[in-house]
Amino acid sequence: MLFNQGFLGTAAPFYIDFVTIYFAVFPLLMAFTIYLAVKRKYKEHFISQAFLLAITITIIIVFEIGLRISGGFLEYSKASNISYTFMLSFLIIHIIIAIIALISWVYLFITSIKLYRNKQLEQIKSSNHKKLGKLIFLGLTISSLMGVCIYLFLFLF
Repeated sequence: MLFNQGFLGTAAPFYIDFVTIYFAVFPLLMAFTIYLAVKRKYKEHFISQAFLLAITITIIIVFEIGLRISGGFLEYSKASNISYTFMLSFLIIHIIIAIIALISWVYLFITSIKLYRNKQLEQIKSSNHKKLGKLIFLGLTISSLMGVCIYLFLFLF
């Protein structure tokens, strides 16, 4: 099923279409979880962040496994009309941003959940949590949009 024809009408397999749709809506999902914190619904914020983080990591793992099995970026780039050098440069920048943002998100989540469980909510509020959260949101959003662009480069143009 993962390697069957996708549902977006391109040559991409199902798993890539699925991942692309997920990351296209991901910034909206992330914004919703942040909105919960703004409304001081901290328990719901932590639960939704945990859920979103777990799903995102699972989807990334499935994507990476599927990519390795199917021949990877090199194989998919053969059918594109976009310059391979440009796409490779774009991909490298995307990967760097994605790795930094994901590691930062995991770090912020783990440190914050520890404080939250120890009833140290004020320490979270007085820390760099909000500032780091905004930077992580920006990095994850940029990475998501770049991932959608890579899909378009590989399968539409």
